[in-house]
Amino acid sequence: MPPIRWDPFRDLLSLQERMNKLFEDSLVRSTSQLGDASEGTWTPVVDILEKDDAIILKAELPGVRLEDVDLQIKDDVLILKGERQFEKETKKENYHRIERSYGTFSRSFTLPGIVDQSGISAKLKDGILEVKLPKARSMESKPIPIEIKK
Repeated sequence: MPPIRWDPFRDLLSLQERMNKLFEDSLVRSTSQLGDASEGTWTPVVDILEKDDAIILKAELPGVRLEDVDLQIKDDVLILKGERQFEKETKKENYHRIERSYGTFSRSFTLPGIVDQSGISAKLKDGILEVKLPKARSMESKPIPIEIKK
């Protein structure tokens, strides 16, 4: 197993993501206490993993139809937008409890320089959107001769 390089900024980003989630969760709770939290903005959870040849992003989008998902790249940022719509065949008045959130969502991820943007692919299966971000093939390193002058 190759050694893992320590990146102090990764820890800071992780802390920032946790703080953002904490504030988002408290905002959703306070909104639900004021009114109907079933409509509005929600945030799908995302896992990002790195393999030898690609970075894989998996987003949980249960109940979201393919035509309601928009995935695009703008200025080296991957933008995931969409909407989970409330089931229209059942009236809200017939529900005893609504805990799932509905409405629009938007997530954005800055792409690292190693991603080959022309080869990005995505598939939606069983409520999981999987985006494959292939790594650009790096050129093989070649020794550079150094001339010694006297």
